[in-house]
Amino acid sequence: MTVFIIRRLMQAAVVVFFMSLLVFSGVYLIGDPVEMLVADDADEYDREMVIKNLGLDQPFYIQYWRFLSAALQGNLGESFVFEEPALLLILDRMPATFELAVCALLIAVVLGIPLGMWAGLRPDSMASKTIMSSSILGFSLPTFWVGIMMIMLFAVHLGWLPSTGRGPTQDLFGVEVSFLTWKGISYVILPAVNLSLFKLSMVIRLSRAGTREVIHQDYIKFARAKGVSRSRIVLVHVLKNIMIPVVTVLGLEFGGLVAFSVVTETVFAWPGMGLLLIDSIGFLDRPVIVAYLMIIVLLFVFINLAVDVMYSVLDPRVRLQDVKG
Repeated sequence: MTVFIIRRLMQAAVVVFFMSLLVFSGVYLIGDPVEMLVADDADEYDREMVIKNLGLDQPFYIQYWRFLSAALQGNLGESFVFEEPALLLILDRMPATFELAVCALLIAVVLGIPLGMWAGLRPDSMASKTIMSSSILGFSLPTFWVGIMMIMLFAVHLGWLPSTGRGPTQDLFGVEVSFLTWKGISYVILPAVNLSLFKLSMVIRLSRAGTREVIHQDYIKFARAKGVSRSRIVLVHVLKNIMIPVVTVLGLEFGGLVAFSVVTETVFAWPGMGLLLIDSIGFLDRPVIVAYLMIIVLLFVFINLAVDVMYSVLDPRVRLQDVKG
């Protein structure tokens, strides 16, 4: 296991380095932030002073080297607009985004796995066909359109839930969360459901496919022959074996929930990292954009590492093959 983890850490370090170069290069080539920061009536001297103060007068390789050196010390630059460390700005918004992503993932897991298993165990039933047909909608409908329709139905017409914002928060181990009160939960429901629809559909189809494959295996037939109850076969033998691909995909998809919650946060005005990214792109605030993308890269790398380790725990053959390789 130690060799397995060390090898994954070395691979992660290489990925982070190349991604930092790619992210910085891409943002460097997009637009000119000086045009957004300098007033139209400013003279050439003021313009040059702003460029010099921001370090934009240096060649690309020097700017990247400065960024890389500072990043190794935990400094991802200072926001051009807010004049605060970009990392602190993102960390301040991170709890809201993580809360939304975790709630969306829980909805996908709590509903998706049982529905997928039901559809797999009874593939010819009307309920199974309804579940699978409904899952297609989750893949097909645009997130922003579903969000707007949910606001119109549940917030405007029915008045059951608030449409935008995060609501009141409370401190939990030093982190501000909103799910500790009903009013806070009411603000989470719509954006979390909206964000979870695609993942819910994916979990349903993945669970169904896994159930259909596992249910015909020899050890399931042997368990039936021994007289093991149907509930134990389903909850122990079937569920445990379909969880290997589900855990792998869900781990990677959690990073996707965090990274691609931008649309949901924009539609519901959820004060998370995605909304900050949209505002920063509008102002061409390079340090915040780079810091956000690097945090997402680190998040994906960490999740990949955690999924690999968890996968190897669930299936020891994985780490044995890695050691032999």
